[in-house]
Amino acid sequence: MRGGEKVIEAFCDMYPEADIFTLVYDEQKISDTIRSHKVTASFLQKIPGAQKRYQSLLPLMPFALESFDLSGYDLVLSSESGPAKGIVPGPQTTHVCYCHSPMRYLWDHYHFYRAGAGRLTRSLMTVLSPALRAWDVTTSARVDQFVANSHHVADRIEKYYRRSAAIVSPPVAVHDFAPAPATKDFFLMAGQLVGYKRADIAVEAFTRMGENLVVIGEGEELERLKRMAGPTITFLGRTPFPVLKEALAHCRALVFPGEEDFGIVPVEAMSSGRPVIAYGRGGALDTVIPGLTGVLFQEQSVQGLIEAVKRFQSVERTFRPDVIRDHAIQFSVVNFKAKMQQIIDAQLMQRHREFSPVYKQAAE
Repeated sequence: MRGGEKVIEAFCDMYPEADIFTLVYDEQKISDTIRSHKVTASFLQKIPGAQKRYQSLLPLMPFALESFDLSGYDLVLSSESGPAKGIVPGPQTTHVCYCHSPMRYLWDHYHFYRAGAGRLTRSLMTVLSPALRAWDVTTSARVDQFVANSHHVADRIEKYYRRSAAIVSPPVAVHDFAPAPATKDFFLMAGQLVGYKRADIAVEAFTRMGENLVVIGEGEELERLKRMAGPTITFLGRTPFPVLKEALAHCRALVFPGEEDFGIVPVEAMSSGRPVIAYGRGGALDTVIPGLTGVLFQEQSVQGLIEAVKRFQSVERTFRPDVIRDHAIQFSVVNFKAKMQQIIDAQLMQRHREFSPVYKQAAE
């Protein structure tokens, strides 16, 4: 139940009788809200290990998506950070795509992923990626309306697909968090520990400064980070929600050194009344207001983060938890649903006008 699944859950609330189509499906890892709907998985589900290694099946995903028969639906909502928009809608179907990101491993993060892959995977990426990019661009024409989760993603949709996108921030359970009466002497970093999150910058910076940093999360970078960490760095691994909630409420600030498409954890920190020290690129520009809800730094480096922490410490007492939390409320689930419903209704009305004989005769 990460960000993408939370969007699906919100769509399920908006359309309680909707059917769900997905490439692969693990019923044990999703919420009761999603589980209560009819879920159809693609033929990829039958491949051994597909649930855990679905990324490696990317070359088969276009065939799997296009095999879904969606001709009987008036409305299709696709939620993707991959190829989900590539379904084939009926001629009178309205297709609204909520795009978390154009496929990172084909576009802006292609060289990053390729550099970290094994020899065979690198060879396959070199051979298959041009055709997959062409398919990805072509299928963007099957979407009636793109909705991006941030200005950063909207810019990439424009760059790669030459399509404009409305912008609606993803739903964040802001009311699950609350400020604490007092903070403790530690900074916090939370999230999946993978390369592009740049946890290494945070670990090295706080080791050099001798400041306390708590790291919550797991991933391929964990062991390397532990080896480079000094005595002021504490790793909690994967934690239950109550532990994360308490850490967010009691930290001096959340540290967010990676470039994200949106970034839900910073909003959760702000919902807890805590400021954010973030790299000033990507989705953080949509959520963090310098001087009001946090500090941004422009150089994604250890020194850049150290300077940002020092700037934060010089003004730390000026941040007001109530003001920070009030700012975060705009990213609520309720607001997400209302904004999406407005966009969807407008698209359905436009499609009705296009296919209604009454409207056609009036136009003629």
